[in-house]
Amino acid sequence: MPQRVLIVDDALFMRNLLRDIFLSAGWEIAGEAADGKEALQKYRELHPNLVTMDIVMPLRSGIEALQDITAEDPDAVVIMCSALGQESMVMEAIQNGAKDFIVKPFQQEQVLEVVRRVLG
Repeated sequence: MPQRVLIVDDALFMRNLLRDIFLSAGWEIAGEAADGKEALQKYRELHPNLVTMDIVMPLRSGIEALQDITAEDPDAVVIMCSALGQESMVMEAIQNGAKDFIVKPFQQEQVLEVVRRVLG
């Protein structure tokens, strides 16, 4: 069974970019969400193997959505997506249960390397 990923980002072009990276690596796209509130709903519904989570989003931030997801599923595998200069937020995310992070702009090899490392 292929690995399933939930892609969470408020920017459609970022979701499309990640979708292309994961599809090219043989992943199944379980779903997508455009904000932190929708992320929790989709996580409950889809039970993906992995979540990529943007940090800065409307309604609920990526960190708030991460807290919601890990409160319900401590084994959730969430990788944060950050822009340069968001180091303090990345550290907060790691302290709140994120397994790792990737920096925008995404490079296919970098994304897949982090995913391989996190999933062992």
